[in-house]
Amino acid sequence: MSVAADRPNIVIILADDLGYGSLNSYGADEVHIRTPHIDRLATEGRRFTDANTPSSVCSPTRYGLLTGRYDWRTDKQHGVLNTTDPLHIDTSRSTIASLLQSAGYRTAAIGKWHLGYGVGKADFSKPLSPGPLDIGFDYHFAVPQNHGDASGVYVRNREVVGLRSAGRIPVGLSPYGRDYMGIDAPQRVDENVMDELTTDAVHWLEQQRNDTPFFLYFAPVAIHFPYTPSAKTKGTSGTGLYGDWIHELDSSVGRILDTLDRMQATNDTLVIFTSDNGGVLMTDGERPEAEAYRAGLRCNGHWRGRKHSIYEGGFRVPFIARWPEQVPAGSMCDETINLVDMYATIAALVGQPIPSGGEVAEDSFNALPYLLGEAPEHQLRPSMIVHSPNGNFAIRSGPWKYIEGKPSPTLKRLSRQDELSPQLYNLEDDPGEQHNLVSEQAGTADRLANLLETLRGSGRSR
Repeated sequence: MSVAADRPNIVIILADDLGYGSLNSYGADEVHIRTPHIDRLATEGRRFTDANTPSSVCSPTRYGLLTGRYDWRTDKQHGVLNTTDPLHIDTSRSTIASLLQSAGYRTAAIGKWHLGYGVGKADFSKPLSPGPLDIGFDYHFAVPQNHGDASGVYVRNREVVGLRSAGRIPVGLSPYGRDYMGIDAPQRVDENVMDELTTDAVHWLEQQRNDTPFFLYFAPVAIHFPYTPSAKTKGTSGTGLYGDWIHELDSSVGRILDTLDRMQATNDTLVIFTSDNGGVLMTDGERPEAEAYRAGLRCNGHWRGRKHSIYEGGFRVPFIARWPEQVPAGSMCDETINLVDMYATIAALVGQPIPSGGEVAEDSFNALPYLLGEAPEHQLRPSMIVHSPNGNFAIRSGPWKYIEGKPSPTLKRLSRQDELSPQLYNLEDDPGEQHNLVSEQAGTADRLANLLETLRGSGRSR
């Protein structure tokens, strides 16, 4: 496959809940797990050590990645979207997909969606519009919210797959204790979902024409709970179901890479692999996460915290970019980047300038020079804001990280109350966030608190 040099194919693979330390290329021991296909990307591309998500939970990160805007600038100040919530991205807002569509790309969103459908409460018995097809995607096949979610069905384009009627079927409780909605359509089998999503992505790739570039946003449900590896991967790791589920993800990525090879599209395709937030760290109890921990796997590496927290373990994620002969193979970059930077980066890649004002990618910075191994004179980001599900903000600038320690004022039930106090860390000296310097470095704390307030009020950080 051959496309113009300034219009490579683009594949973004966004894993679910995969922590920083959950790949061999990021320090996981092969005794615990083996991730050869994802690690192939690191061998053939560039591995980032300070890649971050804008939120330590699912849907806010997905919004930020696709729009280049922090999700807390919307009316969603905390938490995540529910299964029946409306489309969260305004149809007038530019996305990576609409940007690339306007540049002549064919576009697809396959996998976990978790950004809502329709207006008001989504009615799955009717066409789900507006949806992904209204924000730049030509094709859509998805699990509506999460692996094991209450919908129990797939959505293709605007319709529930196999919808029979507007009635309800008595499906009762799922094996994981959650009520299904009873949509009258074939119900997903959790152990088959990864294979079915990957097969659909492979089929879509194989349909693409040689003379038209493509963009695939592939969002596997692994490794989100429930942990349901297929018969092929179950029992293959040294860390139980949790490690097996990571193997399922790696196998899926291998199928995507093999497809690009068969299509002779590898050299013409930028592949980015990353995750939507940190891993679910548990140390006690009988859950698979705790079993994996006791076996020795540290899903978030040496970072403090986990998914949902305000500490680095919630935001630091693997990030690997491969584009043969363009991205230096076997290289590493320690520049601070955020997934909201993907919009500006891809816009630069395809030569589509972003207006300096207006409602376009307000928080996105161009990381393309860092992907390509160049050495810009200035750091990419003067600052970066991250946000946890309970509405707690933190801001990073240089080595400093300031945690505001306040929950969203509209949140009725507080979680992680131990995180709800002002904190200041020097991540260069104290990457594990063990020594709170908020009293000793009051001037720095005040400066960052003021910067955070300014950026929140400005409507943009770029």
